Amino acid sequence: MQPHHHEHHYIHRAGWLRAAVLGANDGIISVTSLVMGMAASGASTEVLFISCVAGLISGASSMAAGEYISVKSQSDIEEADLAMEARELKRNPQYELKELTQIYIQRGLEPDLAHEVAIQLTAKDALEAHARDEIGIHEATSANPVQAAGSSALAFTLGALFPMFAILVSPDAYVSWVVMIVGILSLAILGAVSSHFAGTSMLKGSFRVTLWGILAMGFATWIGSLFNIPV
Repeated sequence: MQPHHHEHHYIHRAGWLRAAVLGANDGIISVTSLVMGMAASGASTEVLFISCVAGLISGASSMAAGEYISVKSQSDIEEADLAMEARELKRNPQYELKELTQIYIQRGLEPDLAHEVAIQLTAKDALEAHARDEIGIHEATSANPVQAAGSSALAFTLGALFPMFAILVSPDAYVSWVVMIVGILSLAILGAVSSHFAGTSMLKGSFRVTLWGILAMGFATWIGSLFNIPV
């Protein structure tokens, strides 16, 4: 007797992983870039730290609000589609059965088998069958606005703690360099960890995240250097 075969898929992580990676990436890049831009303008270490704290608070709040509104809009669309599909199942059950049968035929099943599958799935849970196979709504990928908002805010906060920690431990003369190095290293780690959870190449993920972070930091530093006004 062969042992039970179970495959470990990653799609169920899509919702929270996307929000968490986006939040952490934004926290590291935006706050680090803010600090480096202000450092290039001649701001003192005290001002850099206050700016870092302000960037953390405003950024985390903005990420949570933006993610909630965005995902809630998706959730509202899903709920509207499900409500419409439920009404159609009550009004035209035979037409909906034919529609489901046609979907399975297009996916490669013989007409008789497709019809039998549609009948059995409709008998089990018609709305679930249509939600999954007609609309494309699945439990593993459905929108969860509260989870997405919480993941984004928490991840942004954790990401912003890296430049804050760098400011606290670095000498005043080297604060911009330490913040930059810590930012690059934290982005490299974030890219590798997120790729690990996504089941993709850790090296490619780390390189991609780090490259865009370096570009953002460099641009912020250049803009800040144009002012060169001690604050």
